[in-house]
Amino acid sequence: MKTKLFLLSILFLGIGLVANANEPAKTACEHSAKVAAKSAEGSEKLVVLWATGDKEVAEKMLLMYTYNSKRFKWWDDITLVVWGPSVKLLSEDKDLQDYVKKIMDQGTVVKACKGCADMYEVSPKLEELGITVKYMGEMTDYFKEGRHILSL
Repeated sequence: MKTKLFLLSILFLGIGLVANANEPAKTACEHSAKVAAKSAEGSEKLVVLWATGDKEVAEKMLLMYTYNSKRFKWWDDITLVVWGPSVKLLSEDKDLQDYVKKIMDQGTVVKACKGCADMYEVSPKLEELGITVKYMGEMTDYFKEGRHILSL
């Protein structure tokens, strides 16, 4: 895991240096310090990316881990992102809806990808459940902040 984070940091550093090549007087050390600071900010933040349409994986792994992460305070900040086939599954399955409601009641932020939800024509249903439905280009911000990402 640390190797992945290190490699992602190097990748973002390289992308940042190329993207900022025209900025005056920005040294690699200054940029590295900025990346490290952003990474430290996100060190206790988890994004759980739920993309599977498989109910058993959702119930027995993803939602259980998300629920227990908050319950046992494994992470300071948890966001559950419902993306892809999971938006359809969630919109149709009462058991999963109840589980997600329990997770939301703990204070976990739950968002659904609007592009995905619109494709499956379930945006209104997810909004009725109290889920924020929005375009999830925001995932890029989560990566840049150095948040931990769990994807199933």
